[in-house]
Formats: sequence, structure tokens, C-alpha cells
Amino acid sequence: MSIQKPKGTQDLLPGDVEKWQYVESKAREICRKFNYKEIRTPIFEHTELFSRGVGETTDIVEKEMYTFLDKGDRSISLRPEGTAGVVRAYVENKLYGEPDVSKLYYIGPMFRYEQPQAGRYRQFHQFGIEAFGSVDPSLDAEVIALGYSFYKEIGLKEVTVEINSVGTPEDRTVYRQKLQEFFAPVKHLLCKDCQSRYDRNPMRILDCKTDQKFTEGAPDILEYLDEASTSYFQSVLEHLHGMDIPYRINPRLVRGLDYYTHTAFEYKAAGIGAIDTIGGGGRYNGLVEQIGGNDQPGVGFGLGVERILLVLQAQGVDVPKPNPLDVYLIGLGEAAEKEVTKLLYQLRQQGVAAEKDYQGRKIKAQMKSADRFQATYVAILGDDELARGEITLKKMATGDQLTVSLADLAANAAKTLFA
Repeated sequence: MSIQKPKGTQDLLPGDVEKWQYVESKAREICRKFNYKEIRTPIFEHTELFSRGVGETTDIVEKEMYTFLDKGDRSISLRPEGTAGVVRAYVENKLYGEPDVSKLYYIGPMFRYEQPQAGRYRQFHQFGIEAFGSVDPSLDAEVIALGYSFYKEIGLKEVTVEINSVGTPEDRTVYRQKLQEFFAPVKHLLCKDCQSRYDRNPMRILDCKTDQKFTEGAPDILEYLDEASTSYFQSVLEHLHGMDIPYRINPRLVRGLDYYTHTAFEYKAAGIGAIDTIGGGGRYNGLVEQIGGNDQPGVGFGLGVERILLVLQAQGVDVPKPNPLDVYLIGLGEAAEKEVTKLLYQLRQQGVAAEKDYQGRKIKAQMKSADRFQATYVAILGDDELARGEITLKKMATGDQLTVSLADLAANAAKTLFA
């Protein structure tokens, strides 16, 4: 019996990988425009980082983390999300000492043990950004705008923003009590998880997919924000309006992580059914201090790459195909074959995408191979051409042939034929 890949994972094969590369290149390009710099953190961290940062009452920490003891008897977890690790790196490397706002981005795999479904895997990938060091509401709006611009640039249609304010811890103290009073009569009807959340974090009940029928008529957190939190939220909305970014206020939006303060938001996309969230984020002003650093405000998002690709497919968006092979080299005869191997290297040194046969096949089979590679040219070198210092080029699209100097091709191909 052959070994199969673990449940909830996928092999990314040639043909699909290029779509991922396209999305990742667009992410890097938009971050360059917004002046965000890439950061790469470990795939595994000490479990305490996530229980302290993400929140012990979240589904992620309670149910979904891949956690194990290493040989030093330390509890280690594969990262279930990107923010906590970036905050840890920000603190450990003392990036908060810089005079400007630290603006960082990451692209990489995350891991959660949950039931796989369309666009959701146990190893999944996120593109995320984090900005530290400012409480300016325009930074919240910039973060939202970056994600929205990214979706537009890769070709997604009908992307909208849902937004809410979860206020400050002080705001939530009052709101928490109001929620407990509201859910008290139906507490015994709630799912097992929400019965536990009732005492520890009743806001998480609003985020439960099972108990949505019990949340109708629940208190609206926006009614319990103090004046400063209300003003902050209004300022974020004004900035979004000024940038013509479509948004909808959703007072039920709390996100699934405990570290958010003030702004919380999600991106929604048409075309993938009921589960239409393709990314989200928010502000987390207390998280840096909670993880052990100097108190610094932060705001960011995480976007699911698998979800993005699912929407691209559902909406019929054509992802640009990679450039075809420039030239496929064919050597006819022992001496010509040796020269082809040398010429192949010389062309590649010029930046030309070049390939040859490695199986000793006849010319007809090699021509079929060149066609499969979508080569622009086939370069055919026989022993007679080699003796004359020439090589024959055939343009695959038209069948036109020309003979060129072998030395000239080796020296100037990138500037002439493949410019």
C-alpha cells in the first residue's frame, strides 16, 4: 500500500503552482507600494505564545492546534495563525525601538486541526500584514485598503468589507454583562462550547455558527462604546468612505480571536456560497504588551490563499499563464549533442529559458516535447551544421526557419531572438 498525504493537506503540482506564484507576486507587489517589508517567522513556536496571544477561550487554542512535546519536554505548537508569531518577533528583536511605524507582511503555511472542506485545509496558507506603533485610525483604514486593493489587482469581483468595533476592554466589560443577561434564559439550549463561553467570553457566542438562531435580538456592541471608541470607529469609516471602499457595518462581527480591540473587519466575496469570508483582521492594541513587550498598538489582517484561489476559479478569473519556453535545443549526432549541452548552459546564463532532451529520443519525439513545453523556437544542430558553425532555428508558431551563427546565438540570443 502506498503512503498517502495526510488528511487536510494538498500537493501543489506544476500547472497549479503557477497560480499560487501569481497570487504571491501580487501580494508582494502591493506590499511594496504600501511600504510593508517581509518578515519570516518559525512555523512552530512555544505553545504559550498562542494560548496567551490568541486566547485560551478560542476554538483555535481549545481544539485546533497541533501541539506536541519536543525532546526537551517543551510544549511546542505549529502556528495556527500569523499575528502572534510576528508580534513575538517584533518584541524579541526590539523593532519597537524604531522611530517609524513598523509595517510588516508575511506569506506562509498555518496549521489547524479541523474538518477539511472547500477552501479549508489543515495545512493552509495566509498572506498577512501587521503594522505597529500608531493609534491613528487612518492606519486601520490603510490596512483595510491594502487588502481590498490586493483583491482588485488579482481580479476578484464584488469584494466588500464588513466592519465593526469591538471597543476597548472597558467597553466590553459592560457589554459582557448585557450579553450574559440576554443569553441567560437560553443558556441551557446553547451548544456545549457556547455554554462554556457564556462565563468566559460571551462575545464568542455571536461568532458561533451553530447557535445563530439564539443571537437574534442580542445587544449591539456599538450601543455600549464610550465616546472615544465611537469617535475612533467613525473616523475609520470616514477614511474608508474617502477612499471609496465599499463597507457594511455588521454589529455581530467579533472575529474568532481574543486580541482584537476597536476595529474588526472581514472581506466577503461573491461566488463561493454561504461561507463567503476570504480574509479578515483588526486592531489589537494590548497584544504586544501581553506577549511581553513594551506597550505598542497594532493592526493587521490575514487572508487565506486557498480561499482566494477558490474565488478566482468560481468567478472565472483568468490567471496569467507563465511565459513559455524560449527555445528547445535538439542535437543530432554525438558531437552536436555535446555542443547542445554547452549551448544550453550559455543561453541560460543570458536569461533565456531553454531545454533539451535527456532520453535519447528521435527528432520527431523531441519536436513533440518542444510543443508540449510551448517553446517559441526549436534550435536544431547536426554534425554538418556544427562543422559550419551554424544552427537552424524554427519558429514553432509559423514554421519559419532561419540559419544563424552558432557563436552569435551563444553570445547574443537574449538581445536578439528572445528580447
